[in-house]
Amino acid sequence: MLLLSSILIPLALCADIAIALRPNGMLNRAAPIAPIPEEALSQGPVVSRNGTQLPPYNTTYIFNQLIDHNNPSLGTFQQRYWHTYEWYETGSPIILFTPGEANAAPYTGYLTNVTINGQIAQQQSGATIVLEHRFYGLSNPVPNLSGKNLKLHTIQQAIDDLEYFANNVVLPMPDGGNLSPATAPWVLIGGSYSGALTSWTMVNKPDVFWAGYASSAVVEAILDYWGYFEPIRQFMPANCSADVEAVIAHVDEVFSGNDATAIQVLKDNWGLGEMTHLDDVAGCIRNNLWDWQSLSPSSGPGATFFDFCDALEVKDGVNAPASGWGLDHALTAWGSFWNETYLNALCGGDDVVDCLGSYDPDSAEYTDIALDNAGRSWTWIVCNEVGFLQEGPPENVPAIVTRLVQPAYDIRQCVLMFSDVFSSPADVPMAAGVANVDKTYTGWNVSIDRLFFANGQRDPWREATVSADGVDVPSTNTQPIAIGDGFHCSDLSTANGNVDATVLAVQTKALAFMKTWLAEWTPPSKTPKRDIQAGTARSSRVFRDVAL
Repeated sequence: MLLLSSILIPLALCADIAIALRPNGMLNRAAPIAPIPEEALSQGPVVSRNGTQLPPYNTTYIFNQLIDHNNPSLGTFQQRYWHTYEWYETGSPIILFTPGEANAAPYTGYLTNVTINGQIAQQQSGATIVLEHRFYGLSNPVPNLSGKNLKLHTIQQAIDDLEYFANNVVLPMPDGGNLSPATAPWVLIGGSYSGALTSWTMVNKPDVFWAGYASSAVVEAILDYWGYFEPIRQFMPANCSADVEAVIAHVDEVFSGNDATAIQVLKDNWGLGEMTHLDDVAGCIRNNLWDWQSLSPSSGPGATFFDFCDALEVKDGVNAPASGWGLDHALTAWGSFWNETYLNALCGGDDVVDCLGSYDPDSAEYTDIALDNAGRSWTWIVCNEVGFLQEGPPENVPAIVTRLVQPAYDIRQCVLMFSDVFSSPADVPMAAGVANVDKTYTGWNVSIDRLFFANGQRDPWREATVSADGVDVPSTNTQPIAIGDGFHCSDLSTANGNVDATVLAVQTKALAFMKTWLAEWTPPSKTPKRDIQAGTARSSRVFRDVAL
């Protein structure tokens, strides 16, 4: 193992990037699956149970991953990972986690017991790993993110990465070259997209990972995912929901009519008078609903979503009744909230058309193909495999977002972002990709031994999980489903269990199942041959990260 302490890999700190306000790389299109919440790290030394001082959590290791699992002759790329074995005892499990659609450097807290990952490792005397997903952060087999360069950015290649890593990595720990799934039980953990990836991997590679933990796992790919807003509508304050519905109904009615004066007045209400495309105007006020995605059980006054509802529902120090204050007040109050604080936070003083418009093919949001652009990398998966377009609901469902934005609005943007591979919306294979994902990886029909699903009632991604309304996936002792009152991936953080008893119950249940399942592990009767390709070195290299 080669130590290169003089090389500094800069951290992309997601907390400093307005990714929640720039969903999918563009301010005005469907929000991405939320990057898993980051976790703060202790800055003290890492010490094993026997008193040995270990490398810091933010020590970066390199694994030589296959560029194309269907054509190993193409060689390898450098895939980053982080690792600790502070609780490890011989014969114990290896806990593998990927944050999915994000630069993984800020996620080293998932090595520790402030997360369910570390809780499992501590309970089971295991070692933890955080692995960066291909085409995110600095783990790239290509020089840029043009559409043509993304052809190997697929769910199946990501699944194959996990298998190849588990079978071939030489971990920087005692006996680290003899800890493949043939000799030790591996547990795969993920949340959100990577939670789905956990399920999909265990379906596709049933003999690699002994157990899995899937938090807020969006296992069912859905093209028109209007259900995203249903948990928000169900659990947001009733007065706020009532007034938002009234405003949205008014917006859709005015923007669908021919009264140019009324249309301009309504655009000006949000400071968006210069925008010419009404679907952009109506669509961008979804941002206030997308803010729900950032909530956690500890969120309270000061959270952006609650500030928004307070702006609508608190008048002269008095809260509105459950029916709200009505359209006139809500429309004016919503406009004031945008013009006084929100629009500047969203756009930073930039021109609103440049900031919120989606029709300019020369926009940097479409043309920037530099690496480490999570929004662009995720949009490729959206356009080709999973959909998840957050649009207005059917007419028979109350609407808290505009019905003027429908799938064609987002599919059009796939063409603009990847114009080197798509010449028209008809070229975008989203529908076929969604159908293939659900068929290949079984979606809601998943049935895999030792796979634990953890979900939250208030999660806007709930309707793509096994806990979706109207989806009857049984909870069993081999595939348990635990649901608490949490939000998106709330159960991954032990801090959330400290403030919400229902989240703690989910975590406690998971730990009990992991203890039972891991006690049942026995080495496979046939040891698989390690997947070593000609010219592929399996040794890891290590770097030191520095906080900027």
